[in-house]
This record gives sequence, structure tokens and C-alpha cells, in this order.
Amino acid sequence: MTNRKATLTVDGESPIELPILKGTRGQDVIDISSLGSQGYFTYDPGFSATAACQSDITYIDGAKGVLLHRGYPIEQLAEKSDYLETCYLLLEGQLPNAQQKTEFETTIKYHTMVNRSIEQFISGFRHDAHPMAMMCGVVGAMSSFYHDSLDITNQQHRTISAHRLIAKIPTIAAMCHKHFNGQPYMYPDNSLSYSENFLHMMFGTPCERYKIKPAVAKAVDRLFILHADHEQNASTSTVRLAGSSGANPFSCIAAGIAALWGPAHGGANEAVLVMLNEIGHEDNIAEYIAKAKDKNDPFRLMGFGHRVYKNYDPRATVMRESCNEVLEVLGLENDPLFRLAKKLEKIALEDEYFVSRKLYPNVDFYSGIILKALGIPVEMFTVIFAVGRTVGWISQWNEMITNPYRIGRPRQLYTGADTRDYVPVDKRQ
Repeated sequence: MTNRKATLTVDGESPIELPILKGTRGQDVIDISSLGSQGYFTYDPGFSATAACQSDITYIDGAKGVLLHRGYPIEQLAEKSDYLETCYLLLEGQLPNAQQKTEFETTIKYHTMVNRSIEQFISGFRHDAHPMAMMCGVVGAMSSFYHDSLDITNQQHRTISAHRLIAKIPTIAAMCHKHFNGQPYMYPDNSLSYSENFLHMMFGTPCERYKIKPAVAKAVDRLFILHADHEQNASTSTVRLAGSSGANPFSCIAAGIAALWGPAHGGANEAVLVMLNEIGHEDNIAEYIAKAKDKNDPFRLMGFGHRVYKNYDPRATVMRESCNEVLEVLGLENDPLFRLAKKLEKIALEDEYFVSRKLYPNVDFYSGIILKALGIPVEMFTVIFAVGRTVGWISQWNEMITNPYRIGRPRQLYTGADTRDYVPVDKRQ
């Protein structure tokens, strides 16, 4: 908070003074909340210049390629931490000590199983139902299974719901995958780490135990860390807006999953694979690079550049390392599709057209390649994104609920008809 003020003058009327707020980092913010009482609203489609809340969870500086969780750089967390420790950080505001870490991991493992009725619920979907459709429905229905912790004013209830969501979302995601593939569900194995358990439930069968490669488990854990939270994006804002009505956390997270499903938000890594398949072969890269540079051609390189990061995506550096490790461990370095991807990456990092525009490979480019290498169908890509992002959503929801808040009520610039009188149908022209 500062004593600085901005002054707004309209048509020579008395100036309106608006406080200027200053955060720890980032742009100063003009507080326009008093404008409504003065007879004015602001117009900001997409909320690209509007701060709808105060938060101390995540900070992004897109121009400098900075992403901080509770002040910790994402590169350090991805390199030195693990997903559950990052979850604790986002939820509690600080890194856990050894005892707290062990207790938190034990708590999450205790909650990994789901009610048997959820199995029947998922089995009721069509065999070819999209996994994201199933996720939306099942997570929204969780409030009917775990209604013992829905008092949002109760700190203990909020904590239990947070732990349940973090623990059970991977189980539900894997069950959606199994249903989609027509395979039997695999129960959690709590002797495994979070990412190992997810791989076990995704790929294991009652006939054969899945052999987990450490490099693959590490890559999946990093994938979850790198997607854990990303400030006030579309899905997180949706969770906060739903939560501002007093809705229970399960329905709020279901709303976030629905928002994430949109191709402009969570579908970017799926779009990368669609693009690679469209290019088809290394010999076609030059043609498609030319198409990407042609302003009159609708083709765009997916997985390059980022709406927020106007420099290199800090998550991409870490994900690139894991991508190379996974391809090597799985013996896929010479797979035609991945050879194409690596050549495309090299061109984008060296070609003046892309370098000058800072169209570097982003996290979605590498995560799409990793998920494809693991044999995960593209329909599951956004589901896995949702698994990692759940802790961010619940942390943001909890932050809002535990601070003074108002129900979200965006305003509008009305451009419809003025007052009209009703005319009986037999007299209308």
C-alpha cells in the first residue's frame, strides 16, 4: 500500500481520486473499486489489465521469464523439490520440515482410495466418453460422497477437502483412462511415491505389474510441479469466481476442470501432437516453417511462444531436460515423430524469425512429447494437466475463503435495444 493516487477526470467534472496499490513485485495497481458509486465502470474484455484479487501464492513476470511459488523460483522447485512438497508449500505458505513432510505424505497416501460407488459412477459412462467429460462429472459429484467436510467456514473441513482432492484426483484420472481403454481399474499402491503410484494406476493391470523407470517417474513428478499453479489464469479465476458464491470446493474444482478443457487453455500440449502429425515427416518441415511465417496462412506452430511469457518459458528449460531423459530411457530418440519434434525445436531456437519474436518452445511443447512417449492418448493430456493443477486451484480457493471476499459480479457495457413496448403477436409487422 502507498499514499500515491491516480486522478480520473471525466468531461471536466471534479477529478476522482483512485488509490494506487503496490505489491511485493510486479505492476502497480489502480484501485477502481469506488468508481461504481461514482456512476462509472471500466471496460476490460478478457480482464487482461484487471487485478481481481490479492494473492501471495504465485508471481509471474512474463517479460523476464520468472515464475515464483511463495517466492521460490520454479526452476529450484523442479530441480530440488518434489510434487508433494510443492503441494505443501502452496497450501501452507512455506516448505515443510522433515517431520511435516513425512506427515503430509502419509496423509495424502491415506486418502488415495475412492469410494467404491465412484467406480460404478465411472463405469456408467459410455465406453468412448472423453476422459475430461468424466473428470468434470466425477469431481463435481465428490461432494455427494464426502459431504462430511463441506463447511467452508471450518478450517479443518477445508484442510480435509484439500487433502482428499490432491490424493484422489490421480486415482480418478487413472480410472477415467482405464475406462476409456476398457481395462480394469487399478487400486493405489501406497508404498509408491505420488508419481509412481499414478503410473502404476495408469499402466498396471491385474495380470502384470507396471515396471516403473525412475527417469519416467521423475519426469511425471516434474510435470505435476510445473503445472501446479500459474497465477490468475482462466481456470483458476473460474475456481475463485465459483468459490465466491460459497460453493463447496469439489464443485469449484469441477468448474476449474471445465474451464481447463477449453482448447485455448489446457489443450495446448494436445495441439502440439496434432501439429506434429500434420507435418508428418522431417522432409516437410521447411514447407511448414514457411507457412508459419506467412501472415496469410492460417497454420501456426503450436507449443512455441506463450501469452504470458514474452521471453523463454522458465518451465520449458526444466521440461526439456526431462523430455530428453525420457526419450533416451525409452529408446525413442530415433522415433520419426520425435526426430521431427527435435528438429523443429532446433530450428525455432536458431531461426532469426522465431528468435527475434521470442517464439521459443514452451512447456506444452515438451510435455506433449513426454506424454506421447509414455503411450498416453491425447484425450488424457488435459486430464493430467488437471491432476497437477488441482493443488493450485485448491490453494487459490482456500486463500480467497480465508480472507474477506465478495461474490464475483463483473459488469458490462450494454449495447442492446433501449426500452421497447410489448406488441401483441397479431399486430407485429
